[in-house]
Amino acid sequence: MTAVIEMKNVSVRRAGTNILDGVSWTVADGQRWVVLGPNGAGKTTLLQVAAARMHPSRGTATVLGERLGKTDVAALQTRVGLCSAALADHFPPAETVLDVVLTGAYAVTGRWRETYEEIDEARARDLLAAFRVGGLEDRTFGTLSEGECKRVQIARALMADPELLLLDEPGAGLDLGGREELVGALSELASDQRSPVLVLVTHHVEEIPPGFTHAMMVREGQVHAAGALADVLTEETLGAVFGLPLHVDHADGRWSARALPSDPRPRRRGKH
Repeated sequence: MTAVIEMKNVSVRRAGTNILDGVSWTVADGQRWVVLGPNGAGKTTLLQVAAARMHPSRGTATVLGERLGKTDVAALQTRVGLCSAALADHFPPAETVLDVVLTGAYAVTGRWRETYEEIDEARARDLLAAFRVGGLEDRTFGTLSEGECKRVQIARALMADPELLLLDEPGAGLDLGGREELVGALSELASDQRSPVLVLVTHHVEEIPPGFTHAMMVREGQVHAAGALADVLTEETLGAVFGLPLHVDHADGRWSARALPSDPRPRRRGKH
């Protein structure tokens, strides 16, 4: 299978600290990956490298056949759809929702001198409708709720018909209803053979949509485990990565995890 992302011994070092440390990872065409790990594990940095928005300090990273450091990243970024809170912070709050989605075609974060045709506007409207925010196209981005904002961002990330779609914690800040709507939309996307390769970063196994095929567990900037979803999402692996004993369930295509209760039995005192 064709490699869409290929990292070999990738490290990212900032202020004397390795945020990523010797990461090797291959994502093949047709796969749907989830990346899990605790806060500070390096997940967002990993996605920034995969999005061609950050270069490794050491090692090699190849995205869609282009090696970072030896390619035009501006052109490469138009082939990669990215949805992240850090990127959304750069969208002008007064920009209309329609314009926010349109700018995804050029991988820019605000209307400038680029021009769009009627076919572009039609695609933007179709994408907004697909994620159930079609009635918001004339609203300004800064007035959206958290759930509306996340769905608009995913529509924007798909605007350029990318070959790779990267989603950095799209469920963060959503209530239960918003999360379930998002999981449903991503499950539909994952099951569509025409969809791009998907990589979803999350803290929570409950946010993994049905249809995802692979998982990678990251801890302290290193890969703890990677492979087929069912092989990686085990109680032993999740427990080791998050640092506590866990019970993991898989039912109706959805995953859940909870901490095991501590032993309620009182400790016996030793003899004096």
